[in-house]
Amino acid sequence: MGANTSQLSDLSESQSIRALIGPDAISENEPFWNQLISFTFTSPTCSADAKLLEDAVVPLAKTLIQNNPRSGNFRALVRVFLSRTKELKISTECQDQLFIWQAHNALFLVRCLLKVFIREMSEEELHLQFSHQERAPGTYDSICEDLLEELVSNLVHLIVEVPLLDITYNILFEAVTTLLVLLSYQLFHKEVLREGLIYGYLTRGRCLSLTSRLVKTLLYNFIRQEKCPPAAQVLQTQTDGGGLLYGLASGVASGLWSVFTLGGVGSRPGAELDQNTHPLSNQSLLLLLVLANLTDGADCPNPYRQAVTCFKNTQDSSSIPSPQPHTFQINFNSLYTALYEQQKSDQVTLLLYTLLHQNSNMRTYILSRTDMENLVLPILEILYHVEERNSHHVYMALIILLILTEDDTFNRSIHEVMLKNISWYTERVLTEISLGSLLILVVIRTIQFNMTRTRDKYLHTNCLAALANMSAQFRNLHQYAAQRIISLFALLSKKHNKVLEQATQSLHGPLGADDRSVLPDYAQDLNVIEEVIRMMLEIINSCLSNSLHHNPNLLYGLLYKRELFEQFRSHPSFQDIMQNLDTVIGFFSQRLEQAGSDLSVERVQEVIKKGAAALPKERLKKFPELKFKYVEEEQPEDFFVPYVWSLVFNSAVGLCWSSQGIELFSMDSP
Repeated sequence: MGANTSQLSDLSESQSIRALIGPDAISENEPFWNQLISFTFTSPTCSADAKLLEDAVVPLAKTLIQNNPRSGNFRALVRVFLSRTKELKISTECQDQLFIWQAHNALFLVRCLLKVFIREMSEEELHLQFSHQERAPGTYDSICEDLLEELVSNLVHLIVEVPLLDITYNILFEAVTTLLVLLSYQLFHKEVLREGLIYGYLTRGRCLSLTSRLVKTLLYNFIRQEKCPPAAQVLQTQTDGGGLLYGLASGVASGLWSVFTLGGVGSRPGAELDQNTHPLSNQSLLLLLVLANLTDGADCPNPYRQAVTCFKNTQDSSSIPSPQPHTFQINFNSLYTALYEQQKSDQVTLLLYTLLHQNSNMRTYILSRTDMENLVLPILEILYHVEERNSHHVYMALIILLILTEDDTFNRSIHEVMLKNISWYTERVLTEISLGSLLILVVIRTIQFNMTRTRDKYLHTNCLAALANMSAQFRNLHQYAAQRIISLFALLSKKHNKVLEQATQSLHGPLGADDRSVLPDYAQDLNVIEEVIRMMLEIINSCLSNSLHHNPNLLYGLLYKRELFEQFRSHPSFQDIMQNLDTVIGFFSQRLEQAGSDLSVERVQEVIKKGAAALPKERLKKFPELKFKYVEEEQPEDFFVPYVWSLVFNSAVGLCWSSQGIELFSMDSP
C-alpha cells in the first residue's frame, strides 16, 4: 500500500487543504483550484484503504462544515467541478486527458466531503452548505441558484453522455459513486424514506427526462464488465513548462497525493482483487438497484422502476408504441449472458429477480432460451452452498426458481437437458443427470437443511411451492432424485411422530409442570408439520396422476418404502390424498407378487414399467392442479430497501461507512 497512517495524518498539514477548509473565501477563479486538483492518484478500491481515507477526511470535513457558511469554499469547489463538466464530452472526443483528470480529481474531493456532510447533517443543512449564505433551516432564497440540484443533474448528464473509454473510466466511476453517496441518507434512517430533496431532484426534477438513458447506461455498464484501466495508461499528459500541472511539480498537495496513491487495483491481495476488478460495473449495478427500489412518490410512481419494468429487446421490431413512460431498448442476449456469467453476488441475483418479477419482456425472453441451464445452474449452486450464503441471497435464488417453475414449458424442458459431472455437487458423484432432477435434489437439500438448522417457514413454503409447480411435469427422474423425495417424506414422517409424542406427553403432563416438552421451533405445533406432509403427498400424487409412466424410479422408491405411508392412510388430514397412493401401491404390489419372489432390481423395474402402461388412469382420483404463484408482500420496500443498502454498505467499491449511526438495518444483516 502506497500510504501509511503517518502519511495520512500529514493530510491536515497540507497548505492547500488547510486553505480549502479554512475560514477565508477563495474565489473560484483563483489559480488555487488548478493547484488543488492537480494530483495523481488511484482511488482506493479495497475496504482497508477506503477506511484509512475516511478516517483522514472526517476531521477535515468537520472543520469545513464549521467554516463553509462564511468562506463558501465548498460551493466554490463544486462550481469548479461543474465548470469542467460542460466540456467533458468535447474533451473526450479530443482525448484531452488533462481536462478529464482534473475534473475527476475535483469530483473525488466533492464526493469525499459529501460523504461526511451527509452523515453529520440533514438534507436541509446540506442544502445550506451548497448555498453559502447563512440561513435558518427551511428558508431559501427563491432567486438563488440551486447548486445541489445542479450537481445532481450534472452527474446524471455525465453518466449518460460521456462515453466509456480508458480515459473516462475513473470519472464515470466517481459520478456513479457520488450519486450513491448523495442517496446514502437512507442508511441513517430506520424508516424507509419516501421524500427528500435529492429524491425529488432524481424523480421529478431536471433528471426525470434522463430516466431511461440513465437506467440503460447503468445496465450496459454492468453488461460490459470493463476492468479498471491501469493508472499509468489513464494519464500520459505532456506539458509545456508546467502549465496546469505545476501543482504536481511544486508538491503543494503532497499530503493529498500521499492519500490518493493508496494501492489501487494492482496492489491489492487476491480475494479483494477478484471482487473489485470491475468497479464501474459493480457500482453501476448497486446504483441501479437503489434507484429501482426508491418508493413511489405521493403524486408520481418511481420512474426508475417504471424504466426497469418496461424496457424491450433491441431485436423487438414491434412498431406498437409502449404505453409505459421511460421505455427503451437493450440487447437482451448480452444482458442474459452477463446475468448468468456474473451470478455469484447478491446484487446480480437481486437484479435477475427484479427483471424476472417486474419485466414481462425479459421474463418471456429468458423462458424462451434453449440454454436455460446456463442461468439455472448458478442459482442451484447458490442454494447448494446455503450454509455459506446469507438468508436474503438464498431467498432471492429460491424465488427465482419459483418464478421459473410457474411456466409449464420450463418444467418440461429442464428434464430434457442432460448434464455431466456437476463438480460442485459433492454429496454423490452425478456422472449424468437431467437439469430437472438436479433442481429437485438441490431444493430437497435446502428443505432438509432448513428443517435441521434455520427452521424458517418462509423458506419451507417456497421450496415446496417450486416442487409442487414442477410435479405434474416430472419426467424420468434420476434414481437419486426419486430416492431423495422418499427420504424427505421419511424425515417428515419421523418428525411428525416425534412432535405427536411430545404433544401427547405435554397434554398428559402434570398441571403447572415446568418441564413440559417444547414443540420444535420449525413446527411449533402439529398442524404445521401436517401441512408440510400433506404438501409432499400432493406433490407425489401430482406426479403419479400426470406422469406415472415417465417415473419408474419414483414408483420403485414408493414400493420399496411403502410402510412409510401406512400410518397416514386413516389420518383425517390425509385420507383423500392417500387414496391414489394406496391405489398405485396396491396395483404394483399385486403385480410384483404375481411375478414371483426374490426378484432382482432389474426384474422389479421391468414389472414397474409394464405395469405403468397398464394402470387405468380413471382409477386415480382427480385433484386440482398444483400451481403456486409468487406474489410480493404488501410494502415490499420494507424488505428490499434495507437489503439493497446492506449490499451497498458491504460491497460498494472504495466506500467505507462506520457502523455507528447506521439505523436502516442491524449490523448482522446480509
